[in-house]
Amino acid sequence: MGKFEKKSAKSDPTISLTAMPDIIFMLLIFFMVTTVLREVTLQVQVDFTRAENIEKIEQKRLVSYIYVGPEKLQGNKVGNTKIQIDDSIIEDVGAVQQLMYDKLQEQPKIIVSLRVHDETEFGIVTDIQEELRDAGTLRINYSTQQEQ
Repeated sequence: MGKFEKKSAKSDPTISLTAMPDIIFMLLIFFMVTTVLREVTLQVQVDFTRAENIEKIEQKRLVSYIYVGPEKLQGNKVGNTKIQIDDSIIEDVGAVQQLMYDKLQEQPKIIVSLRVHDETEFGIVTDIQEELRDAGTLRINYSTQQEQ
């Protein structure tokens, strides 16, 4: 009878966890690479104008912000009207065209969002609009606050 005896299974039913750290690190790296954290330090003051009909942009990655308003100085003082793109102040309106053209090449569906202080002279906004048109960035919106 020794020849036909059933052999009992000797395998261990526990799950091997040796690949777990590799998987966790791959997921961690994936989320670090794909997450976009953009914080802009405002160097100009922006008080939005108010509007009744506003529309929210869903795809924030496509938006490039241009801030226009009085420059923030030390001691809660404000200076002359300045233009800020990303984290830098633009001294010459003519530089807007090249900067936005470069951004358009990187992201063809870019939307330019103008965030303008409500007391800013309209001539500066018109100059910026002309520079944006020359750069080929024709998708422009104006950031406002909704009227209550």
